[in-house]
Amino acid sequence: MKTSEIKRYFPILDWSRDYNKDTLFSDLLAALIVTIMLIPQSLAYALLAGLPAEVGLYASMLPLVAYAIFGTSRTLSVGPVAVVSLMTASAIGHIASIGSVNYLEAALLLAFLSGVFLLGMGLLRMGFLANFLSHPVISGFITASGIIIAFSQLKHILGIHAEGENLFHLLQSLFNNLSHINLATVAVGLPALVFLFWVRNGLKPILMNMGLGDKSASMLAKTGPVLAIVATSFAAYSFDLGDKSVALVGHVPNGLPSFHLPVLGHEAWRELMMSAIFISIIGFVESVSVGHTLAAKRRQRIVPNQELIGLGAANIAASVSGGYPVTGGFARSVVNFDAGAVTPAAGFFTAIGIALAALFFTPYLAYLPKATLAATIIVAVLTLIDFSILKKTWGYARSDFVAVLTTLVVTLALGVETGVACGVLASLALHLYKTSVPHMAIVGEVPGTEHYRNINRHTVITHDEILSLRIDESLYFANAGFIEDKIYELLERRPDVQHIILMCTAVNEIDLSALEALESINHRLQDSGITLHLSEVKGPVMDVLNKTDFITHLSGNIFLSHHLGINRILEQYAEKSQSSNDWNI
Repeated sequence: MKTSEIKRYFPILDWSRDYNKDTLFSDLLAALIVTIMLIPQSLAYALLAGLPAEVGLYASMLPLVAYAIFGTSRTLSVGPVAVVSLMTASAIGHIASIGSVNYLEAALLLAFLSGVFLLGMGLLRMGFLANFLSHPVISGFITASGIIIAFSQLKHILGIHAEGENLFHLLQSLFNNLSHINLATVAVGLPALVFLFWVRNGLKPILMNMGLGDKSASMLAKTGPVLAIVATSFAAYSFDLGDKSVALVGHVPNGLPSFHLPVLGHEAWRELMMSAIFISIIGFVESVSVGHTLAAKRRQRIVPNQELIGLGAANIAASVSGGYPVTGGFARSVVNFDAGAVTPAAGFFTAIGIALAALFFTPYLAYLPKATLAATIIVAVLTLIDFSILKKTWGYARSDFVAVLTTLVVTLALGVETGVACGVLASLALHLYKTSVPHMAIVGEVPGTEHYRNINRHTVITHDEILSLRIDESLYFANAGFIEDKIYELLERRPDVQHIILMCTAVNEIDLSALEALESINHRLQDSGITLHLSEVKGPVMDVLNKTDFITHLSGNIFLSHHLGINRILEQYAEKSQSSNDWNI
């Protein structure tokens, strides 16, 4: 294998060449800040997934190291995230009870299956498949998931029992148990929630008034969850809140995770496979979106296919080190970027910071109220909720609006897995719909030029005997019939047409179904005394046509330019007219 190919699969060999002291200092500082932010997040997201708190810490160690070796983004921070945690709980909840050994084994297997799927897609260079899940649909799904997550955490704030995979069941369960509200839990959770909301916007101005710079104030303001954890843990210890039925995290084993393969022969692996695929797709799309955004700010680039390998390696690493499915987190990545991370080595150092926390900090988590972690999750996921996508799609494209609304409603009503499936189907259906009814314009010559534009938008020159038709889409099985019907419909309104020229500037491909439709159109037009021509056919399309006998049987010609074709036909008419005049003489 050539050196360039090795570097393609191991980006660490590229960025590590120029590593120096300044870069080391920047990465260490960013890692410190991200570690402080990641500790409460990893604990909270593990509980959201129905897993022990320490599993969140385990999922924030080895996966970061794996991504730093194989990933191409310099600043993407990989680890547990809210939406993937919810999807994990939804997937495993069907096959095991929360807290059981089987539940944890299923989580490890889910991470492994997700990693294998991502890795396989990366090696086969299939990153393009994620493009079939449109961003508006993803936004609708994430918004719905954020709403479900927020309501699912209210039970911890109120100190009651509630469950449900969709919004309706959650609301019903919360309402039925309102009479069991624990006031001591509310006294902890509600102030923590209010404080965390205030910290997001209120702490930074105070810190700046104290003389801190904008960047430093922003970084310190993001440590609000740590302050909430310390304060509420101290209160729980001081006032024995555990004896007042306030749910606490309890004993968290200290130490590093043990390394072993998940139970590959788990009886539920077939049920988990589809969930692993959904988790992989959602995680990859969001990671690449964040990675592209941050890379563009520094004029860097990421490689989607290699990102699949990086995320796949991270999930496999999670599965063998006691974690659960991970992906790139938006909030953490932005903090990592703003804190000055220069290379993925910041992920290495973050993993070390989390490992130190797992070794020495976990005994202090015993008095941490679960209501505080719930407040942390609620504040974090509310940033995911974006109803503006409905307004944007309504004003821009009604088909996108229908797809977004459908995904949002189905996710809220039926749960996240059904919502993801609906999102995938909606994206594919949206693509098929748009391409199955392509825009087709009758074009004419812009006076004094060789350009041809839509007759409904420009003042152009046309000829009654010639129908110039531009097709703004590749020709394939889904739109072949539509194009054929459209041509015949136009001819019914234009009895004088003797020539049709299909302008193929936007046609990048013609599949076999479309070719058969063109052959049918050619024969039918020929029987009616109308000649069919093509113009401006692209090279790759011509290569395919040359392999068939279509060109041989074409009644007309294939012109290099549309203008040349129009002039050639007009010259033929002029020659016929001149010949007729000579005969009459």
